[in-house]
Amino acid sequence: MEGVCIGVDVGGTNLRFALVDKSGAVLCRESEPTEKVMASAPFVARLQGALRRLQEQAVAGGVRVAGVGIGVPGLVSAEGVVLSSVNLPALKGVDLGSELARALGVPVLVLNDANACALGEQRFGAGRRYRSWLMLTIGTGVGAGLILDGRLWTGANGLAGELGHLTVEPEGRPCGCGNRGCLEQYTFATAISSGNDSAAAVARRAASGDAAAVARFEEAGRYLGIAAAGVLNLLNLEAVILGGGVSESFELLAPAMRREIRSRTLALPGAAACVVKGALGSDAGVLGAAQAAFDAEKNSSRSHLS
Repeated sequence: MEGVCIGVDVGGTNLRFALVDKSGAVLCRESEPTEKVMASAPFVARLQGALRRLQEQAVAGGVRVAGVGIGVPGLVSAEGVVLSSVNLPALKGVDLGSELARALGVPVLVLNDANACALGEQRFGAGRRYRSWLMLTIGTGVGAGLILDGRLWTGANGLAGELGHLTVEPEGRPCGCGNRGCLEQYTFATAISSGNDSAAAVARRAASGDAAAVARFEEAGRYLGIAAAGVLNLLNLEAVILGGGVSESFELLAPAMRREIRSRTLALPGAAACVVKGALGSDAGVLGAAQAAFDAEKNSSRSHLS
């Protein structure tokens, strides 16, 4: 029986689930609002229910689920424990991988959600043409995944990529992480929204020429450019790829972002890098999480053979 994997994207706004084959084709999908997560147990039960439904659909279609990959916002240990999540604090300390693997009877890999998006864009999207680049995801929060020489870089403890908590204003707005002036406070969806208007509504006004709405996106693009410029000077990357819900307003963000990069980078690193929109939209996270599960299965099979 052919193997498939389930990819899960745990967002601050939506939960996305997809049954994915090795070529990146989505065989079926589910989506539901994340809602406020007050306690971990009911949330884990919701994940388990959706995953079981997809397992049943896989069997009905004549395929077996070989594994599950789950992208979660925040710091995720190499063992799959959620160490902290500013936007989903109830998940702190939860070993999602072990809990769900016991219930489902298949391996479950948990990784940072921006890393999952980076893997998705690397395999099937805008990242295919580059060897070293930065993935920025902008939605309920700001995340980053770093691809260096064709490989996902996760750092000494598996926690690299928290660009959303890079300080861009030393005495700036308080952040849920405990710092002040984090990039996330100036660029994510709530920072762009105005009054009762969502970021999408502000984007529509900006597209129609509303000066105040345009200014909100220019400010967000400016702060993204400040942060990205430092990374480009440090690592000499080929590209910065924008994903996440707010990236749908790419044309409103990119000009200010590019201006800041040009003005704040050394000439060669700045000129060498381009700023592009991700190609996969909301599928980047589920595709990348599923591919991470396929990779884990492949590595496990190799270790058994050696």
